[in-house]
Amino acid sequence: MISRIDLRGAAFPEGGIDRDLLPRAELDVEAALEKVRPICDDVRHRGTAALIDYAHRFDGVAIERVRVPAQALERALSELDPAVRAALEESVRRARLVHRDQRRTDHTTQVVPGGTVTERWVPVDRVGLYVPGGRSVYPSSVVMNVVPAQEAGVGSMAVASPPQAEFGGLPHPTILAACALLGVDEVYAAGGAQAVAMFAYGTEDCRPVSMVTGPGNIFVAAAKRLLKGRIGIDAEAGPTEIAILADATADPVHVAADLISQAEHDPLAASVLVTDSEELAAAVEKELDVQLGATKHVEDRIRPALSGRQSGIVLVDGLEQGLAVVDAYAAEHLEIQTEDAAAVAARVRNAGAVFVGAFSPVSLGDYAAGSNHVLPTGGCACHSSGLSVQSFLRGIHVVDYSRDALAEIAGHVVTLAEAEDLPAHGAAVKARFDWKVPPSK
Repeated sequence: MISRIDLRGAAFPEGGIDRDLLPRAELDVEAALEKVRPICDDVRHRGTAALIDYAHRFDGVAIERVRVPAQALERALSELDPAVRAALEESVRRARLVHRDQRRTDHTTQVVPGGTVTERWVPVDRVGLYVPGGRSVYPSSVVMNVVPAQEAGVGSMAVASPPQAEFGGLPHPTILAACALLGVDEVYAAGGAQAVAMFAYGTEDCRPVSMVTGPGNIFVAAAKRLLKGRIGIDAEAGPTEIAILADATADPVHVAADLISQAEHDPLAASVLVTDSEELAAAVEKELDVQLGATKHVEDRIRPALSGRQSGIVLVDGLEQGLAVVDAYAAEHLEIQTEDAAAVAARVRNAGAVFVGAFSPVSLGDYAAGSNHVLPTGGCACHSSGLSVQSFLRGIHVVDYSRDALAEIAGHVVTLAEAEDLPAHGAAVKARFDWKVPPSK
């Protein structure tokens, strides 16, 4: 069911791993751009009317309004299963502990006497938070988007999630309940590229935002790419992925269960095992067959995901090669199930999040570790980070120099301005000293 890639011996490339050798889903965001462009333009010009039309066309739902009434949010919370509410509350509590410690403080550096530069951290004014609502319901994504935005001090936020026919055109009630639990009262029944366009351009009901965050399908990713610049984005999130670096000490039951856990998200989800133990690889393959016999969503999601080109078992000669492979792969989620897992994890450079040892499965991070599960996919972890408080903050430098402090450096400023053939820059400094600039020290 799951393919193998053997990189042992001479098959391991000299000079490093080419990412194209490794399993990865094919996503053509560029092609999707041409599909979302007219949708975004339509929302820009027709606003709410366009959103209502797309709800009927794409979601099969007839709705009269896009904004979710306050009563619906209150009702969803009051009717929420107490066990689910308790789990969400604990997830929120742990997420707040972690994200509160991420908040940066302003810092002032005295460059010279009378000359300071202060870096102020200012939250984004208003954000749009996207919560998927297709094959599954993701109240956990509400937590992961809203908590860091709140801890950053964002003053205005709105959530969008696709309308559901079985819930009268509203988003899933558990998503609404999670919004109410977190105090978010601006929620919209809108999904896909049209929701991103609503946030970017604004409508009669929804004011434009400065930034859009949250995972979604390829059309959400394409709309983010299209509108980036008008809005800030967190990332172009693609299908979820897990990589597991394991040796002979790993339990094949754990490894198989974790590969399956990510595969159940989507037929394009990626599950990759990197190991130097052929015995473990064989045991995991057998265990996959055993566990699939007692698992939901096997035929529509898990089996297509595990058998797709994006999943596989990569055989390597040892731990050093294994680390090279997982760093080249740059997984959204990386589990380390090896001897001395903490030491191995400390050597990882590229991953959205790292899960150490047998008792830190990705599922823990999805819900209640305190970490954030909105993470870079598609290899983007080699240059991008997951969602955090920093995502919602902007650094602003405040420059404050006295006359004497400017006089001390004025000669260098004029010299550099003239070296760049920008004499007016130098003149702007000279003008403050009646065109008499003291020599620089």
